[in-house]
Amino acid sequence: MISIVVVLWMFIILFAIIGAMRGWAKEILVTASVIVVLALLLLLEKTLGTRELIQGLNKTLHFWLRIIILLLLVIFGYQTPHLQRLAPKMTREKMEHIILGTLIGAVNGYLIFGSILFYMADAGYPFTKVMAAPTGDIAKTIETMLIYMPPRLLGDPGIYYAVVIAFIFVIVVLI
Repeated sequence: MISIVVVLWMFIILFAIIGAMRGWAKEILVTASVIVVLALLLLLEKTLGTRELIQGLNKTLHFWLRIIILLLLVIFGYQTPHLQRLAPKMTREKMEHIILGTLIGAVNGYLIFGSILFYMADAGYPFTKVMAAPTGDIAKTIETMLIYMPPRLLGDPGIYYAVVIAFIFVIVVLI
């Protein structure tokens, strides 16, 4: 059986490779979309009280609603605009673009799958037939890692700053 920590690192490496192939400019758009999703989920849970409402009914339903919203906006983030004026900025011919794309792709993997891991732990690992809740040393490792996962790390005031910074980067890339 493979550890969920290993799966997280495998996805970070996979998204780093994807980032190297796509280039840094396209990966910035994905980063911005993930940050917007995290801000949206935080706002929905804080202002509308959806967390208490849905979790009171079913934690698994709450997990799936979070994941569906996250994955939908990530898919839209990976849909690259096909504008001719973006062509010079979206090139990835230079080695610097490949390296920066790799780094931003790894950050995207961390943001996406770190959020999924956080939401899965928050829901109490709802897949009992597919995946058992971690125990022993792995459970301690995951509890330590959850402190650094995006939904908790960006938190209440931090996510708003992250949204502003992400959109500054998007404006720089698109203009």
